[in-house]
Amino acid sequence: MQAWRVHRNGEPGEVMRLEETDRPTPGDGQVLVEVRAANVNFPDALLCRGQYQVRPPLPFTPGVEVCGVTGDGRRVLATPALPHGGFADYVVADEAALLPAPDALDDAEAAALHIGYQTGWFGLHRRANLQPGETLLVHAAAGGVGSAAVQLGKAAGAKVVGVVGGPEKAAVARELGCDLVIDRRTEDIVAAVKEATGGRGADVVYDPVGGDAYAKSTKCVAFEGRILVVGFASGVIPTPGLNHALVKNYSVVGLHWGLYNTKDPAAVRACHDELTKLADQGIVKPLVSERVAMAGAADAVQRVADGTSTGRIVVLPGGAR
Repeated sequence: MQAWRVHRNGEPGEVMRLEETDRPTPGDGQVLVEVRAANVNFPDALLCRGQYQVRPPLPFTPGVEVCGVTGDGRRVLATPALPHGGFADYVVADEAALLPAPDALDDAEAAALHIGYQTGWFGLHRRANLQPGETLLVHAAAGGVGSAAVQLGKAAGAKVVGVVGGPEKAAVARELGCDLVIDRRTEDIVAAVKEATGGRGADVVYDPVGGDAYAKSTKCVAFEGRILVVGFASGVIPTPGLNHALVKNYSVVGLHWGLYNTKDPAAVRACHDELTKLADQGIVKPLVSERVAMAGAADAVQRVADGTSTGRIVVLPGGAR
């Protein structure tokens, strides 16, 4: 089979190689899955760089979520068992963690419904307790993770403010349904949020960026607001000033979705059921901006790493619908 493999750590475009290799062999409790679509995530770039919290042995194949078909014909969402990641014709995955792919979504859309939307759902509902009528500020609102949070925030009845970089991404955020879009390159985020909320600030901030985005968030978060720390796509991990959180009375809330797979797998399945219902109703639909052939995977991961993409880029090894 074909698989993209990483033999040394570095930038994705430099270290990912498309190779012929053997199919992975399922272990106890695992199943072989033929990949129909593999969604590109920022952690794929971190894996290539050797900067992710999980460091699989070299050589490995990146790709942390797929839509595929099992040997008995089930169409499923799976988190591949590293080092055999999703940018390949076949992966192995834990049978107990497989989720049914929603019928309302095609393979590429379904592949993108998993981690990003689960992260958004757990973050907004379980960690931040977002309420109808509250203001939700989403950084990188036109990206894969941010676009999911925008849709889920609207579904929850929140007023959604999206922060983006550039007019192209601003147009995407508006199409997603943001009530207000702020271009961080030309506008003052803090002033715009304060003006839009009558000086109150954002009740919940969804931050997959870190760095300056986090710093700006602390200046426009509301009384009893919650800043959700989802990731650090900027490459800068901020150091919170806890004295500032104290005097302004806001919460800094961490979210590592992967822990729920081991700590509360029943909640993961319940979340998937809810996301499937929302997809069936047309309330949420992953923003798949590009569908690329297997040969384009390395370039796709690099573009996500560089922050030049919008929505989701999905790799189609073959046979996708």
